[in-house]
Amino acid sequence: MNLKNVGLIGRVMPLEDTLWMALSGTGVEFFVTGTFARIAFLADDTWCGIPENRARVAVYVDEERVVDTLLDKPETVITAFKSEEPETHLVRVIKLSESAMSTCGISEIETDGEMVPAGGKSGLIEFIGDSITCGYGVDDEDRDHHFATATEDVTRAFAYKTARALEADYSMVSFSGYGIVSGYTGTGEKVGNQLVPDYYEKLGFSYGTYRDKYQPQTMVWDFSKRQPDVVVINLGTNDMSYVLDYEDRREEYVTGYVAFLKTVRKNNRTAWILCVLGMMGEALCPAVEAAVKRYKTETGDTKISYMGFSDQLPEDGYAADWHPTETTHRKAAQKLTEEIKRCMKR
Repeated sequence: MNLKNVGLIGRVMPLEDTLWMALSGTGVEFFVTGTFARIAFLADDTWCGIPENRARVAVYVDEERVVDTLLDKPETVITAFKSEEPETHLVRVIKLSESAMSTCGISEIETDGEMVPAGGKSGLIEFIGDSITCGYGVDDEDRDHHFATATEDVTRAFAYKTARALEADYSMVSFSGYGIVSGYTGTGEKVGNQLVPDYYEKLGFSYGTYRDKYQPQTMVWDFSKRQPDVVVINLGTNDMSYVLDYEDRREEYVTGYVAFLKTVRKNNRTAWILCVLGMMGEALCPAVEAAVKRYKTETGDTKISYMGFSDQLPEDGYAADWHPTETTHRKAAQKLTEEIKRCMKR
């Protein structure tokens, strides 16, 4: 496909005449003038696995979601619009689900008219996080239900909402269950193979395989493509299941957080780094604040700050596995939007 005709969203990668989309929120957007636009998607090998892991994608025409589907076969062709006479529309394609369970690609965008890239806003925000950033379960407001890509929608989560409120481009690096020093654990034992720092400098991470041989964790991300103005880190909810009340583990978390901040700064030289936590529990918020202070002391870097979210409220409901509802995400986005505005004035 011709990448000159589309604006790229997030960490996408050209690969074998396709555009590979792995992480939450990745996609393309373009203006098209013609009588139709069709988009051909390629699924990775998860299409034939369990339905709960299939890639979920959406197509928008003039900001209206016209298609929302799971990729349940190797190739899926979607018509964004069709008309008798040429029309001009803004078309946006968004991968709603996260990379860990499945990835996908765009092999062709067909039209009888002309396409030009959209997007390219003046600001860029990178969001680094876990299931909260991914929008885990936000389409299923039953706390006793569990994960499914069909109920995961990044556009209803706080990060996407914040970028839209600020009229900024975004990039997201987020994986459900992942942390700084441990992934989510139900036993108190460390889960050391589910760490965001291990994959931050990669295209992403997935259990699926694209085009029978590619996985995003084998692809190094080129940070020189575009540097963000702000990096928002929301990590610690899963670590807390390991840290609990152990002081040595809390120190391990702070130390690991400081090390990760140095990695983030190495790759994003001028961005303001904003560390946040608290939407699914505030227990580790003091540790995040301590990590920010230690990092500033060790490096002299002052373009960094901490902000705490309020814990989700029972009256706002709970989504699958006790995750935030869109109401909670909306409140968080409003607070984060104002904080980013303050940071950028410093």
